[in-house]
Amino acid sequence: MDKELAGTAAAAAARQERFGHLPERIRFEDMTEGASTGRSGTEPGAYHPEGSWKYYSCLALDLGL
Repeated sequence: MDKELAGTAAAAAARQERFGHLPERIRFEDMTEGASTGRSGTEPGAYHPEGSWKYYSCLALDLGL
């Protein structure tokens, strides 16, 4: 019976050591990333309102409904 209590106490101590504290706080500055953008309209994937209908995909339109 004493071995069970010793094993249980050891397991509880191991859990407390592993899970007994909160993780380190992450600063907001470390969570965000800045990215520079190119000039509008010069990139290949830039939004072009007049030509955007060419790339619109809709099953109803594909089936002619």
